[in-house]
Amino acid sequence: MDLVAQQAEVADEILADLEAIVRGGGFIGGDQVTSFETEFAAFSDVAHCVGVGNGTDALELALRALDIGEGAEVLVPANSFIASAEAVIRAGARVRFADVDDESLLLDAASVERAITPHTAAVLAVDLYGQPAPFDEITPVAERFGAAVIEDAAQSQGATRFGRPAGSLARIAGTSFYPGKNLGAAGDAGAVLTGDRTLAERVRVIASHGSTEKYVHDEFGFNSRLDAIQAVVLRAKLARLPAWNAARRAAALRYDELLAGLEGVRLPVTLPGNVHNWHIYCVRVPDRDRVLAGLKAEGIGAALHYPTPIHLTGAFRRLGLSRGDFPVAERAASELLSLPMFPHLAEAQQVRVADALKRLV
Repeated sequence: MDLVAQQAEVADEILADLEAIVRGGGFIGGDQVTSFETEFAAFSDVAHCVGVGNGTDALELALRALDIGEGAEVLVPANSFIASAEAVIRAGARVRFADVDDESLLLDAASVERAITPHTAAVLAVDLYGQPAPFDEITPVAERFGAAVIEDAAQSQGATRFGRPAGSLARIAGTSFYPGKNLGAAGDAGAVLTGDRTLAERVRVIASHGSTEKYVHDEFGFNSRLDAIQAVVLRAKLARLPAWNAARRAAALRYDELLAGLEGVRLPVTLPGNVHNWHIYCVRVPDRDRVLAGLKAEGIGAALHYPTPIHLTGAFRRLGLSRGDFPVAERAASELLSLPMFPHLAEAQQVRVADALKRLV
């Protein structure tokens, strides 16, 4: 992706506000953070947004605000970025993995039904690649087992499901503003979103060393705050996000047209009711590693999201899981190929990508 073009679009606007912060010394909290939280809450159609240090912290804080920790089991899709599972471990809970739907690669009600147990305290569903998971189908299954539902909205800023924005589809959600996201900061940043005032207040306390006032620590917390500098950048980009997402949708449609009918290539599937933000445009191809190497040799920045399902990483070897336990996630991991996707992607660049892919496949 081209972060330079994106930053150039907002540079002049943010410089004055950044200079004011540097001159005034208000690096933690302040009006810029409060304003961004208010604006992003409105964008996501939730009552409360709490800015935090990064997306992994956001998920951990969501879990801890729900009192999901030691002894609890949390269901996570096997094909997410590892942070989805890391947050569960950091909160003190146990990870239980689930496979996904073969078409959308999203956690669905059938996947949850197969994997959930009476010990499951929460289902953490991931809005993968830029489209929401089907929370309207997942939530009733989770509720039958008394499990909470958490939305990992790190990739879905501006996406919707049946008209409802990502970040508002579960009782609480965590999102990331890593620079490569559709709404990216100039460094690490994240947020927790919820319609529940009590949960929002709990997140603020835990993210501030468990403190409601200086040197009064009522519970064990840690330090995770959104910096004012990042809030300035995020406010400028948030104003442009609808247009940038529209540009991504146009680029995705163009890829669909350029690659239509290409034998052996599976194009991405959008669930009915979803409006995708196309954070990532993934195709599934045979002999993927050879195709990836060929694209890179031609100077095309293709990538992998994600080459190893979480249960097969060294970090989770202790769970005793093995290849074959989650066949859909494992098969997809060997086939998926992410093509260049960003708001400033030119038609000529996409034609070049498609031509190269056709030759290589």
